[in-house]
Amino acid sequence: MESDNKTISRAPGKTTIAHGVLITIARLTALSVPGVIEMAPTPSTVDRLLRRSSSEGVSIKVDNGSVAIALYLILDQGTYVRDVSRNVQSEVARAIEDMVGMHVERIDVHIEDIDF
Repeated sequence: MESDNKTISRAPGKTTIAHGVLITIARLTALSVPGVIEMAPTPSTVDRLLRRSSSEGVSIKVDNGSVAIALYLILDQGTYVRDVSRNVQSEVARAIEDMVGMHVERIDVHIEDIDF
């Protein structure tokens, strides 16, 4: 009788994720949330001081396998800011954890403008 349990072996090596991949996942996921119109520019002085990578409205910091993300958003008029912010946080955290398996320490959402 054969065992139904199969041992999965993996090739030796290591997988690394570029910061740009995390930024792209966070940006595209945030933009897919209803109420988010576009990403706002990130304040470059903050990123330089905190040694973060940033691009297109997303700033990330990776430390010991955990990710801290800051998102700079422009929302559509008539949206409930708190609900949109919470939806962005949960969707981006889910996307990062599901796609790359990294723990999301925090997601800070900065509403930079409302599009009228």
